[in-house]
Amino acid sequence: MRLTMSLIGIGLAISTATTVLAQGDGDPLLKPIAPDTAKRWLKPQSPARIFGNSYLVGFEGLNVALIKTSAGLILIDAAVPQSVLMLEDNIAKLGFKLKDVKFILSTEPHYDHGGGLAALARDTGATVVASPSAAKVLLAGQSGPDDPQVSWLLPFPALKSVRTIRGGETLKLGDVTIKAVATPGHTSGSMSWTWRSCEGKTCLNMVFGSSLNPVAPDSYRFSDPAHQNVVAQFASSTRTMRALPCDILFSAHPDNSNGDIKFARFQTGARPNPFIDRTACRTYADNSVTALAKRIAKEKSPAKP
Repeated sequence: MRLTMSLIGIGLAISTATTVLAQGDGDPLLKPIAPDTAKRWLKPQSPARIFGNSYLVGFEGLNVALIKTSAGLILIDAAVPQSVLMLEDNIAKLGFKLKDVKFILSTEPHYDHGGGLAALARDTGATVVASPSAAKVLLAGQSGPDDPQVSWLLPFPALKSVRTIRGGETLKLGDVTIKAVATPGHTSGSMSWTWRSCEGKTCLNMVFGSSLNPVAPDSYRFSDPAHQNVVAQFASSTRTMRALPCDILFSAHPDNSNGDIKFARFQTGARPNPFIDRTACRTYADNSVTALAKRIAKEKSPAKP
């Protein structure tokens, strides 16, 4: 009986997700991007309060965070256009109203994290906040030639306006102050975000980390002297990430920081809270260093016949 009910529940979740996606038909800001690729990221995940005023409202393969403040809500990232209605439904399931979203923070201007920004900004009336470099891409709806993945990337709905913020600057809403942390490399405009969340007298350092993985087509060579600025950006960003006060890390893609495993354990009621991991940011940075070193070594190794 338990198995039967579980299968029914899974079926309902998939059916609901399909219905929500279909409801976006005809809306240009919700037009699906790379649906076959994106569907791997968009498996439904129940919205949940992870700690204090910090929630996850995204999917199994794409994190979207929500922060509750005394003056409204802050979202971090917006996934893809076809996921926006599901995101909005997840926010509503937590008892929040879309009109209370005041800021949407961007980690990186790729379609998988920024594709839904235009629709979500329209539906909430919120201000989108990004680094100056990312803002240029978000306003154009297309990555520039400085992006290692540019030949892979698809255009996405362009934003009409973006508020810019630089690394080290802060954004305040009500009783919450968010600090922008520049972490370029994956894109030149990548930005991570930090804030504090409290439960009673226990306060933790929260980090939403932009992607740090050195992913690019085989034709792009990090070992090319022309791309040494990108390598330098990764080196700087990994040092920054390692040094951050970090009790809970959300990465843009959960599986890049074992967030998928942590969430699964969290949902079972595991204690202590699986997300509390004071080594998470250091590990996240170290994995990036290792991945880039392997990539460069592969590029420099003689081609096998």
